[in-house]
Amino acid sequence: MNMEAQKYENRGVNVFYQNELFKTRIIVLGAKEKIPECEMETYVMFYVVSGEVLLRRNGESSTLRENQLFITEPASLSMETTLGARLLGVQIKVRP
Repeated sequence: MNMEAQKYENRGVNVFYQNELFKTRIIVLGAKEKIPECEMETYVMFYVVSGEVLLRRNGESSTLRENQLFITEPASLSMETTLGARLLGVQIKVRP
C-alpha cells in the first residue's frame, strides 16, 4: 500500500497487476483533485487506503473513508477529494 504512485494524469504507470480479466492500480488524488466522470465498462472495486473521497455512481453520491470498500457493476463514475486520498482500484472485465 506504500507503493510509489503518480497522480491521476499519469495513472497508467500505477498499474501493478494486469491480465485479461483484471487491472489493479494505485490511485492518488491530491487536495481538491477530481477524476472526471467516465463510463466504466467493467466491474470496479475501490478500497480507500487513506483519506476520503466523494464518489458519484450514476448520479448518486457516497463518501468513502479510510478502510472502506466500494464495489459496483459497470456504471458512470467520478470522484473528488477535499484533502487528498490514496486508493486501490480494481477493474474486473465482464465476460460475454
